Amino acid sequence: MQQLILIATCPMGLEAVVAREIRELGYADATVENGRVVFKADPLAIARANLWLRTADRVLVLMGQFTARTFDELFEGTRALDWPEWLPEDAEFPVQGRSHKSQLSSVPACQGIVKKAIVEKMKLRYGTEWFAEQGPRYVIEVALLNDIATLTIDTTGPSLHKRGYRKLVTEAPLKETMAAAMVLLSRWRADRPLYDPFCGSGTIPIEAAMIGWNIAPGLRRSFPSEAWDNVVPPELWEAARDEAYDAVRDDVPLDIVGSDIDAKAIDVALAAAKAAGLSKQFALRVEPVAKARPIGENGCLITNPPYGERLGDSREVEQALRQLGSITGQLPTWSVFILSPSRQLEHYMARRADKKRKLFNGRIECNLYQYWASGHIFKGGGATAK
Repeated sequence: MQQLILIATCPMGLEAVVAREIRELGYADATVENGRVVFKADPLAIARANLWLRTADRVLVLMGQFTARTFDELFEGTRALDWPEWLPEDAEFPVQGRSHKSQLSSVPACQGIVKKAIVEKMKLRYGTEWFAEQGPRYVIEVALLNDIATLTIDTTGPSLHKRGYRKLVTEAPLKETMAAAMVLLSRWRADRPLYDPFCGSGTIPIEAAMIGWNIAPGLRRSFPSEAWDNVVPPELWEAARDEAYDAVRDDVPLDIVGSDIDAKAIDVALAAAKAAGLSKQFALRVEPVAKARPIGENGCLITNPPYGERLGDSREVEQALRQLGSITGQLPTWSVFILSPSRQLEHYMARRADKKRKLFNGRIECNLYQYWASGHIFKGGGATAK
C-alpha cells in the first residue's frame, strides 16, 4: 500500500487554491477536477493533508471507479476491490451514497448493494459470516455520475472547516475554509497589515493569524483515520504532527485587526481567538465600518460584508457597502478583497474590480472582488474614492 490515489474535495471555485496547497506539501502529481483535486501520494499524505489543507473539505481515498449501469455491475465492481487491505475484521464501515444522471438512481438500493459486496469480500478474507463493526470507523461512499461508480473512503470525518476553535457562532458565520481561501488568494504576507471591518465571529483574522504563523489548521482536532493502524500507523501520525509543530513560526509579529458593529459577535470572536491560542496576536474591537481607519501601508483589507440574503435588511446592507467604499477609497496603497453576492458592489466601491472570482459561500453564489493597490477608478455612483 505504498502508492495511494487521494481526493481533496472543495467548494466550486477553490480547486486551484487546493491544488496549490497540495503541491506546496510536496505532492506534485495533482489533477484539478470540478469540486475536487486528485493526487497520488503515500499513506503519510493522509495525515499531512488532513493536518495542513486550509481550503479543502475532506480527504478521500479512491478505492475504485468503474461503469455500473445495473446492480450486478455495481456489486461485481465493488466486490473486485481489495477491501480487506483497508478494513480490519472489526471495522465499522457504513456506506453513504449519491447518484446523478445515472440509471441506478435509487441511492438506498445502491448503498445496500455496495455494503453487501464488501461483506462478501470480507468473508473470504476473515472466514466469518458476521462482522460486529465495533472497531475503527471507515465511512465508505458510492457516488454515481453518468453511470460511473466511484467508491471512496473518508479519512477526515467532520469537514476540515471544523478546526476546533469555534464553539459559538454568529448568525451567519463564514466557513473557516472560505476565510482561509480569501487570505491565500490575497497573497497577504505576515509582514503586511491586514484589516477586516466586518469580522463577525473573527474567522478571517484567526485564519490569517494561523497562516501568518504557519499553524497547520488541523492540529487541534482528531480524524477517524488516526485509528487506522493497518493503513496509517501511529508513528506516521506522530511524524506528521511533529512536523506541523516544528513548522510553527510564533516569533513572527502580526499586524491584524478585526472590527464589527455587533458587540456579541466580537465576544464570539474573542472566545474563538482564545480557543485557537491567538487571542494576543491581533486586535478585535466593536466599531461600525464608518469609523474604521486601517493603519499602515501596503496592507490587505479582506472582508465578507453582511448581505440581504443572510441578514434581511437591504437598506442597512447598502449603507454598509457605501461606507466600505468610502473607507477603501482612502487606502491607495492597500489591496482590497471583498466576498459578496451583490451585483452592485463595484458601484458602491466607485471602481471596477481588477479581478472577480466566482465562489460559493455555502449555497449563496458570490464574487470575490479583488482590487489591487491604486486600482482604476471609474465614474459612477457610490462612494467617493481618492
